[in-house]
Amino acid sequence: MAAFLVMLREGVEAALVVAILLAYLNRLGSRSHIRWVWVGTVSAAFLSLLIGIVIYNTVGSLEGRAEQLTEGVVAFAAGGLLTWMIFWMGKNARQLRGKLESEAASAVALGGVATLAAVAFVAVLREGLESALFLISTTVGESASGSQLVGGLLGLLAAIGIGYLMYRGGSRINLRIFFRVTGFLIILFAAGLVSKGVHEFQEAAVLPILIEPLYQVPFGDPDISTIARFAKTMFGWSPGPSLLMVISYWAYLLPIGAAFAQMTAAVPPAPGVSNDHLPAERLNG
Repeated sequence: MAAFLVMLREGVEAALVVAILLAYLNRLGSRSHIRWVWVGTVSAAFLSLLIGIVIYNTVGSLEGRAEQLTEGVVAFAAGGLLTWMIFWMGKNARQLRGKLESEAASAVALGGVATLAAVAFVAVLREGLESALFLISTTVGESASGSQLVGGLLGLLAAIGIGYLMYRGGSRINLRIFFRVTGFLIILFAAGLVSKGVHEFQEAAVLPILIEPLYQVPFGDPDISTIARFAKTMFGWSPGPSLLMVISYWAYLLPIGAAFAQMTAAVPPAPGVSNDHLPAERLNG
């Protein structure tokens, strides 16, 4: 589920960029430039996959304290990027379509097909690298890599489907609600990553353990319970966490969750403007 959520969210953001570019080129009548958007998109996806494989194999081959330190750093980095991602999209969603169309118009006017490919490449590469880092943070040291791969692929397929609907403009997709709901789920996921990073640093003797376990839940062992295993991967659940793990989890979740709730609270739209379908409402219209 964690892999599905991450790939769905990141995939929709990348698909949104591609859909806006393709729809705008169609409206301009510049269909000959469309292939360059796909060149940038496919190239970025391939490079993201390649970098992800290299990082995964590198981290997975480590042992002992080096492995613990690396997994802790990856968990913290992924949590930080997740946080930046949801706040960036929340802040820039309204301006995203106008910015992309302006860049596409400039590229077409100047005949800069490489620039057009670069716009798609940079946007998709950013989402692809973030996805790779997030998936690595949940798969390294775990035995469920097969199910996580399936979840990631399903999330990506769902994102492609949503992207197609946005491009066709035949369905009014409420992206504000989509990004708000997935944003809250990802904040829970990121809180778990912060707690996991603390745990890895404690194992590496970088952070003090203080009290461990702070409490013990005998029926919540991820090794014997499917529900507990899901909660561990999705929300960072631990049946016997240390005091510092619990503190770090809530120290992240409460302020970040409150800030995100405030930022994404419904606000009255400007006259004649709907903020419920940002920014892909009828891209072909």
